[in-house]
Amino acid sequence: MSNDTHYEVLARKYRPQNFSELAGQEHVSRTLQNAIDSGRVAHAFLFTGARGVGKTSTARIMAKTLNCERGVTHEPCNVCPQCIEITKGTSTDVFEIDGASNNGVDDVRDLRDNIKYLPSHSRYRIIIIDEVHMLSTNAFNALLKTLEEPPEHVKFIFATTEPHKLPVTILSRCQRFDFKRVTLPKIITRLREIAEKESVTVSDTSLALIARKGDGSMRDSLTAFDQVLAFCGNDVKDEDVGTLLGTIDRRLLAEISAAIFGGDTQGVLAGIRQVDLVGYNMRQFCQELIEHFRNLLVIRSVKKPEEILDITAAELDELQKQSIHITALDIQRRLTLLIKAESEMGYASFPRLIVEMALLKAALLAPLVPIQELIEKIKSLETAAVHTPTLPWETARVAPAPVPQQTEPSHAVPSRQTQPAAVAVAAPSPQSAAGVTDWGRFVVFVNEKDRQLGSVLEHGSPLKRETGLIEIGFPAGSYYLIAAQDGDFIAEVTALACTFTGVNTTIRVKSIDAGFTDAPLSLAEKKKSDAEQHLEELKQEAVNHPVVKEAERVFGCSITDVQKF
Repeated sequence: MSNDTHYEVLARKYRPQNFSELAGQEHVSRTLQNAIDSGRVAHAFLFTGARGVGKTSTARIMAKTLNCERGVTHEPCNVCPQCIEITKGTSTDVFEIDGASNNGVDDVRDLRDNIKYLPSHSRYRIIIIDEVHMLSTNAFNALLKTLEEPPEHVKFIFATTEPHKLPVTILSRCQRFDFKRVTLPKIITRLREIAEKESVTVSDTSLALIARKGDGSMRDSLTAFDQVLAFCGNDVKDEDVGTLLGTIDRRLLAEISAAIFGGDTQGVLAGIRQVDLVGYNMRQFCQELIEHFRNLLVIRSVKKPEEILDITAAELDELQKQSIHITALDIQRRLTLLIKAESEMGYASFPRLIVEMALLKAALLAPLVPIQELIEKIKSLETAAVHTPTLPWETARVAPAPVPQQTEPSHAVPSRQTQPAAVAVAAPSPQSAAGVTDWGRFVVFVNEKDRQLGSVLEHGSPLKRETGLIEIGFPAGSYYLIAAQDGDFIAEVTALACTFTGVNTTIRVKSIDAGFTDAPLSLAEKKKSDAEQHLEELKQEAVNHPVVKEAERVFGCSITDVQKF
């Protein structure tokens, strides 16, 4: 590397100078280049995204593209005087302003007065305001009119990491581009290119550690690379990178996780001791271990984990090898313990102990008994208790009984005060020309004709039913009330009611206030009440069943939930 005392840091030396060098923001580059080629360049742009992902670099590239002496093209030449001046920051027609230090209304007024004049030797006067969200409210107000109707020779480019702090009046006047976090493989590729140009010997493992330190920021990654080169010189060792950056060695994470899944408590505590000896922050270690387990879980849960995980191909291969003999459920159980431990470490004075307790518990988790084995044990218990009554769900499986049906009286509808705890779904009853005598049958009829209409009616309460009139109530403010009040809905239901009853029928929709108990239950409420009552009865039968009691004794367990099969 050069021994020049005027050393230029990598983040500045290798700053992108054209769109093709802008890593990870291809969607922005393509859109801006197409706008330039088609002559549809807006007067104001807003670049948003995390730090160090290329917002200001893109603004400078855009300025060079628009003012390049060789013409407005989708890539600047970077050799003409205009491009060189913009690159060095000495152009008199490109103003790069820091919004944090020039955030007053007077600063914006001065800017507004200056942009009235034509550019001195360029096509456009370009105003770049970095961290634009730092401008005061008065400054934004002073900028509004100029931003909406700027002179033809002026272009505005704003950059910010916090777009939610900008007034909507500013946002609506700009074309917005959201910059993504740069993926790990793209950062590693860029670091490899720079390492080759700088004649640096460095492994892919070290580059991955450096890139991960950047956390999606290309500038932060280059800054970390600069720090590593200052410490290691041109020959970078993996162990030096880990020590310098304070990152956890991925091999150590793999060894500790293997000890956890293998139930090796000695290995778990030895790994934590190694973490402590090296000087890693225990909470950071816990967070990286959580990330490691999360990667394992994704690999065991999806067919193409490479499309989801932001890791290198080598790391993916290692994780896949480790996850072969473990299940997603095993990972989930241990991941839950780690997440709980990490949250407790935020206010604990002994973080190492919390990590040790969590990992020991994870290593000592009893393996889950396969469901087939449990079924076999249950069958053996049933055989032993052959003279005892059968379980309720077994009866349902062997001989499914029809659900009891109860005909709803045509002369009265039970209200919410008098409705029993469990009411079966109404069975069809004879139809008369005097009106809809069976609300349940009418809803079934509508469902057969139009499922969408029927699904709304199922949540309505029949307030009044007489010849030529059906009055339906829906909870105030609910989606179903809004849907039922729609003119098309009422017209379609009216037509179906006329067909069903044989007479002209009016449909009237009313709102039911919360706490109003006189309205009959809707069919949806009846079904829910029936299901809850039936489930409670099943639970009581199961709890008191001799076979279940024997199973509780044998397995040392208790019933926590009952489901109907």
